[in-house]
Amino acid sequence: MTDRPRRAYLGAAAAFAACMTGTTLPTPLYGLYQERLGFSELMVTVVFAVYAFGVIGVLLLFGQVSDTVGRRPVLLCGLACAAAGSAVFLAERGLAWLFAGRLLAGFAAGLFTGTATAYVLELAPPGRTARAAFAATAANMGGLGCGPLLAGVLAEYAPAPLRLPFLVHLALLAGAFAVVRALPETVPDARPARTARPRRPVLPPQVRGVFGPAAVAAFAGFSLLGLFTSVTPAFLAGSLGVHDHALVGLIVCAAFLASTGGQLLVPRLGAARAVPTGCLVLIGGLGLLALSLATGTLAPLLLAALVGGAGQGLGLRGAVTLVAAAAPATHRGGVLSALFVVGYLGISIPVIGVGLLDGPLGLPHAGLVFTACMAALAATSAGWLLLRRGGRPADDH
Repeated sequence: MTDRPRRAYLGAAAAFAACMTGTTLPTPLYGLYQERLGFSELMVTVVFAVYAFGVIGVLLLFGQVSDTVGRRPVLLCGLACAAAGSAVFLAERGLAWLFAGRLLAGFAAGLFTGTATAYVLELAPPGRTARAAFAATAANMGGLGCGPLLAGVLAEYAPAPLRLPFLVHLALLAGAFAVVRALPETVPDARPARTARPRRPVLPPQVRGVFGPAAVAAFAGFSLLGLFTSVTPAFLAGSLGVHDHALVGLIVCAAFLASTGGQLLVPRLGAARAVPTGCLVLIGGLGLLALSLATGTLAPLLLAALVGGAGQGLGLRGAVTLVAAAAPATHRGGVLSALFVVGYLGISIPVIGVGLLDGPLGLPHAGLVFTACMAALAATSAGWLLLRRGGRPADDH
């Protein structure tokens, strides 16, 4: 590590954030697309979930590729996919274009999520591993949070609301490309990118004990963020009469920024405590979301974004730390990709379920079913970890 710049990991984290910003950029814009193209709320959740399926497909097939061909080629490919996705949204001519743009954004996130997390950790100088773990997860969540805020503000206060956000994103990606090109490779004896072959992620035996509860926590936490990112704009407009795009973007952004704030608490708690604690805080956020859905009031929704996001951040950083520490270096990228596969399943499946229930039950009641199911999952993860460790924190580095 001595030949690498001491802050190289921050450059990788910045590129990570730039890529992830594009994945949530359309969130405040779905209402505008619905008005123009005339599709239902169920279709909004399907368009959103196409992104998650793109992420999952890439993670399953190429999650371990960066362990052999190197981190940089995979990240550069991810940035190219992100740029293609924003270009498709710029040229949008109908619903099929939205599907294509979201799928490309999913490919980008799938290539980045596990690989960039491992890359940031590997670029960190000795003694800064904990700081690098925060930089990686904060870049992920912070980028996801900046997307809705950027698009919401531009859509509300600037011209060309369906074009300008994607032009800004393309400029961010150009900077990220230059940064990644300048960073060193961290995989020794990396093979040429043309030798990459699809391989499913493998869980080494030493990871399997902690992977289960960590993955359940990731699923429940990501599902809450998925709900905020996909159907919150419709709930705000339909049940609360809120049509301000900037406010929509701010509320969604608050959940992701609260996730980043929750991650700051992990070093104090330790990763083994952070996951069950995060699950319990997440349950509190789900309760506040249920209150907002049941009463049609805004204040509990804002609190749900902050509390639920903080719980998700606690659980996510704790899970990443536990799993990364247990994984051998030669499998770390693949193991982290497997963890995020489960997380992105949480973004897609429950959200589509809410969309399907919207017709017969209405959006508020569909959301109440969602909150009950995710609270049960979060409680399961917390209980699993506490029982596994006898209620005592383990040594987590």
